[in-house]
Amino acid sequence: MEQTERIRQMELQLDRASQAVMELSAAIEKYAGAQEAIQALRDYYASNEWRQDFADDEAGRLPADLKRGVLSEDGIWNMLSDSRELNIRMLETATEALKRG
Repeated sequence: MEQTERIRQMELQLDRASQAVMELSAAIEKYAGAQEAIQALRDYYASNEWRQDFADDEAGRLPADLKRGVLSEDGIWNMLSDSRELNIRMLETATEALKRG
């Protein structure tokens, strides 16, 4: 590969990598800021309050216009599972990146 072409290619790589680093940094910052909410949902889902809220919803005791995604049996569970998988992916990605230097 000719020198100028190599430099052009490496500039493209730098642009791509820089953009990815900036986007990931912003996403990690946002995700870190959501950890308190994730923990609150984890605690709620494991609580007697959630079970009572779920039972009351099933019995039709809650207002019909109440948003109730947290009462779906899969809503919180799926988000918690996705969060755990994301944490594992971040650890694996970081481990691989550190091995490469």
